[in-house]
Amino acid sequence: MRIGIILETKEYEKAWNAFRFAVTAIKIGHEVKVFLMGEAVECEGLTHEKYNVDVQLKNFVKAGGEILACGTCLKSRQLDSTEACPVSTMVDCVNVVVWADKTVTF
Repeated sequence: MRIGIILETKEYEKAWNAFRFAVTAIKIGHEVKVFLMGEAVECEGLTHEKYNVDVQLKNFVKAGGEILACGTCLKSRQLDSTEACPVSTMVDCVNVVVWADKTVTF
């Protein structure tokens, strides 16, 4: 199954769970793409003693997952794209939803 995840929060536990879900889905054989929108574009490098989002994000990329980051959201925060989180557009977000058999939002 192809699973699209739209993540709109950088709240530690929610973002951590979103990436844990994504990693687990890949491990059991699904294809997964994550689109970061709003404050979620700040997830790379986000660490917490209990909910280390950055570790899960890196695990997701290592497992073969694809992350797309809203360019407008990055720009509004004066952030640049990274290798793990390339600049994307709303067209890319729509394409993730169209591509996916199921879409989950966090």
